[in-house]
Amino acid sequence: MKRILVTGGAGFIGSHLCRLLLERGDDVLCLDNFFTGQKRNILPLLGHPCFELVRHDLVEPILLEVDQIYNLACPASPIHYQLNPVKTVKTNVMGTINMLGLAKRVKARILQASTSEVYGDPREHPQRESYWGHVNPIGLRSCYDEGKRLAETLMMDYHRQNGVDIRIVRIFNTYGPHMHVDDGRVVSNFIVQALRNQPLTIYGDGTQTRSFCYVTDLLDGLVRLMDNETGCIGPVNMGNPDEFTIRELAEKIIALTGSPSPLVHEDLPADDPVRRRPDITLARQTLGWEPKVPLEEGLRHTIGYFRELLAGQGEI
Repeated sequence: MKRILVTGGAGFIGSHLCRLLLERGDDVLCLDNFFTGQKRNILPLLGHPCFELVRHDLVEPILLEVDQIYNLACPASPIHYQLNPVKTVKTNVMGTINMLGLAKRVKARILQASTSEVYGDPREHPQRESYWGHVNPIGLRSCYDEGKRLAETLMMDYHRQNGVDIRIVRIFNTYGPHMHVDDGRVVSNFIVQALRNQPLTIYGDGTQTRSFCYVTDLLDGLVRLMDNETGCIGPVNMGNPDEFTIRELAEKIIALTGSPSPLVHEDLPADDPVRRRPDITLARQTLGWEPKVPLEEGLRHTIGYFRELLAGQGEI
């Protein structure tokens, strides 16, 4: 049994990770300040004898004894991370420094959840880990984009200077149950709008592309990277290499929900990437990992989650 700290453990990905680690027999410490994390995500875990919840802001230091740290804490949707951009930067920088200091002190292995946003609006397609990116350092998204880039810098410097055992994963668009109803991300936006029979809002002309990875596939990759002993520390891309336009996604969701919702178009936000697709060769070769859940199957599960959630709130 390992004692594992999951920061952001009440969030979308973190709550699923806590459950997975408990199911395999680990002792899990969930840390969250509930800025975007939701208690309902972890309610089923609270009675588990190997689960502990700590309400704490990662910007402040904390002393713990753990074997592994999954550092997932940070608002991940534009609506949330732009709500308080200074706080977003602090979480990425000061929070990462605090977790690296903890890892150094107790000799724990630490995995940093980075993002495909480090590539910005890419000029290379698909994106490989060797690509340095095309990021606006002073734009509305830079609190998140540059914050995550600096978090990667800190991880590598602590590794080189202090010998901290690190892993870095660059997460591409991930979706599934436990997403926020109002997080502003395209999958949850479209599903909620369709279930409410509202128009589906497409920013731009809808030809921009994304790749969508179901959460269970991502979890498998995170654990494989954390536990691997091959010497691969990353950065490693994790996402689904199947590429879809935003319009294709909207049409799939309308078909799966049976919604009469029309499509409406609004202006594309500043610095919004035109194309996004991971090259996952490194993950395939070093971890034997690749996603298995087709988009339609993952969307069915996610639609079911939101349908039940909205029905419980009396909205549909």
